[in-house]
Amino acid sequence: MREAPVVNAVIQARSSSTRLPGKVLRPLGGRSVLGWVVRAAAAASGVDQVVVATSSDASDDDVALEAARCGAVVVRGPLDDVLERFAVALREHPADAVIRLTADCPLLDPALIGRLATLWRAEPSLDYVSTTLVRTLPRGFDAELVRASVLAEQVASATGADREHVTSGIYSQPSRYSCSGVVVSPAADDLRVTLDTAEDWELLTALVAELGDGVGDWRAVVGLLRSRPDLVALNAHVEQKKVGS
Repeated sequence: MREAPVVNAVIQARSSSTRLPGKVLRPLGGRSVLGWVVRAAAAASGVDQVVVATSSDASDDDVALEAARCGAVVVRGPLDDVLERFAVALREHPADAVIRLTADCPLLDPALIGRLATLWRAEPSLDYVSTTLVRTLPRGFDAELVRASVLAEQVASATGADREHVTSGIYSQPSRYSCSGVVVSPAADDLRVTLDTAEDWELLTALVAELGDGVGDWRAVVGLLRSRPDLVALNAHVEQKKVGS
């Protein structure tokens, strides 16, 4: 009997954010921002192991300690070559596919993460499955699954911004790679619950104050924001940094 394919969640994390340094270690509710993401990944069905991929720079020693404290395994690699950190994660913790998460999305919903694993296991010929291929969810519920062999191709060939953004060299080539996405209706992609700025932090703390510190639930977040335009206005003007910027 063939063993089920292994799917690991790999969370990229570092302390040297340009717009909000140290953001992943900020306390939010009863745990760090990184702790929220580790908890969501661990709670997702179909995830075999949770890995935090941080840098080997001394500035990320505290990130590594916090990740381990939260129960994740830790790998370390280049500060600026994020793709190589994912390569290290695969070498040290082999898997058939990895789910890429970022440590600045504390409200990540385990159900969405688990859905990617379920979809891929049902159709393992897919190279890439994500919640962002066609964006219908708020920014901050981003999760991307990549087949390990495809990630290895990118490690060997990607250059420039594709090494920072890890997956951009995959979804930008739909004729080469087989890609699929999770969409929801009605769309809520006008909303933003990721953490890049002080305004984002103000919104996230308000959301946690209203919803409590349980694992993320995208429907509850969207429902609250639709009923509270005052909260949406807190970070509505914030623009996401573009790939390559």
